[in-house]
Amino acid sequence: MKKLIVVAAVALTLLGSPAYAAENDAVKKAQDAAKAWLALIDSAQYGRSWDDAAPIFKTSVSKADWESTCKAVRSPLGSVKSRTVKAATFTRTLAGAPDGEYVVIEYDTAFENRAPAAETVTPMLDKDGSWRISGYYIR
Repeated sequence: MKKLIVVAAVALTLLGSPAYAAENDAVKKAQDAAKAWLALIDSAQYGRSWDDAAPIFKTSVSKADWESTCKAVRSPLGSVKSRTVKAATFTRTLAGAPDGEYVVIEYDTAFENRAPAAETVTPMLDKDGSWRISGYYIR
């Protein structure tokens, strides 16, 4: 019983810490950015989604290639029937990416022509303080 009380006290201390609050705030802001960005993808505004993405995203794929890939891959899926956040994880490191502040958001998504699917959207904190998308994957 003593161990349980100690574990609970440590957990409550961590949950009330400024670092936890800051990460929680970051996750919320990143999720808001992902939601707005996904709305562009969902409405086939692929060029605008590239315009609004993080610089690291833009250096990895040209706007023309992004638009053609989205048309080929995303358009056939049809409209989104449901999208639920499965997990949202704050991290400062990602394999193959520079250190920074990232939130990896995993969604369970059902499309008109494919259900189920898994989408992963990775917003990152940009130098200007805005959250922008650095990665997007559908499985």
